[in-house]
Amino acid sequence: MLIPELHGIKATVEAKATKTKVQNLASAINKTTLAAIHKRTDGKKAVGVDGVTKREYEEHLDENLERLVAEMKNGSYRPNPSRRTYIDKPGSTKKRPLGISCYEDKLVEKAVAHILEIVYEPRYLNSSYGFRPGRNCHQAIREVIEMVQYRKINYVVEADIRSFFDMLNHEWLIRFLEHDTADRKFIEIIRKLLKAGIMEDGKFLVKEEGSPQGGGASAALANVYLHYVLDMWFEKAVRKQCHGEAYLIRYADDFVCCFQYKDDAERFYAALSERMAKFGLELAQEKTRILEFGRFAAENRKARGERKPETFSFLGFTFYCTTDGKKQFFRVKVITDRKKLISKLKKLNIWLKEHRHWRLKDIMERINQSLRGHYQYYGVTDNTRSLERFKQLVTSLLFKWLNRRSQKRSYTWVIFTTQILSLFPLLMPSITVSLFYR
Repeated sequence: MLIPELHGIKATVEAKATKTKVQNLASAINKTTLAAIHKRTDGKKAVGVDGVTKREYEEHLDENLERLVAEMKNGSYRPNPSRRTYIDKPGSTKKRPLGISCYEDKLVEKAVAHILEIVYEPRYLNSSYGFRPGRNCHQAIREVIEMVQYRKINYVVEADIRSFFDMLNHEWLIRFLEHDTADRKFIEIIRKLLKAGIMEDGKFLVKEEGSPQGGGASAALANVYLHYVLDMWFEKAVRKQCHGEAYLIRYADDFVCCFQYKDDAERFYAALSERMAKFGLELAQEKTRILEFGRFAAENRKARGERKPETFSFLGFTFYCTTDGKKQFFRVKVITDRKKLISKLKKLNIWLKEHRHWRLKDIMERINQSLRGHYQYYGVTDNTRSLERFKQLVTSLLFKWLNRRSQKRSYTWVIFTTQILSLFPLLMPSITVSLFYR
């Protein structure tokens, strides 16, 4: 949500044509704006390399912000390197690198992100859904379903950009920004954030490319980058060369493309790697493919003696071709991606193992928090069975680890289900998101 302190610059940008370069952006990163961002910033987040917390920073807030603004004005501002940490990557044994910025730098990053939102929202295409106001994952998922069900789509290109946030090219990004902004100070602040580097295991690593995932401005910068590298290219070049319908749906660096004709899909697929390479990016070839997908896929594959249509994954869901309950109409449905499901169960299993000696009440509250979060995201149309399966597996894990709180077995299955779960019931699955347009 845009902070009120930036409404003035928003009105100025909206008053100009989108083809006009925007000026005087750095002046919006002032004490008033930074103080408003500070007020909204979560003080419980991890700290950067300097160890300064929100509470410590606000002990001398006025002096700190005045100094920070002065440094940005005279060009002496130097952001600290971000602290490298790793988190589990869902559906994989690999770890995802995150960059934790120092608190003061977080304020600058968030200010930059807010300003980029103002500048680029009028320029972005409807095909982009990630990290934009009023848009979310479920809308992107709904759009894919609508495209395949109600338009002339027979082929889908599923693609994955390898380590996008680590490979983002700084110079290309600056060129994109300079295409739309004429404020050198603002662009210089962004350049310094990009070049701040990484601190890992006590060693400073210079970063000539990439933007730390988790940084306050990273998502906004990624959207600018892919707006030009992918969205505009698809809209202005790819679609014009297609003989049939063609659509792109992108959420941050995750995207799928839908085509009416196979030759259009193949031509796009062949050009995609070259397009990515031009801008310093690389496709994960093992996760990039063309598949026949749509209302005629099942019939065509059956005629060729092949099995039922292939499926593809996007934003944590697996998409598959089927029919409605009465088997009268073609439907595209989704189910929780198996890798994501297994990954979440593994995390819960580890947590229960490590915390099985907690009070029963506290364990059940924590598990219900996890269930609630799972239902809120995966509780979409047609996915009830998967939610119920998830709850069953969580229940089994609970039974397993509660029985290992001591050397003696604590519960039988009957006692566990009739007494313990009666006293501390688990949340029931529920559909919270409709995937139909209203």
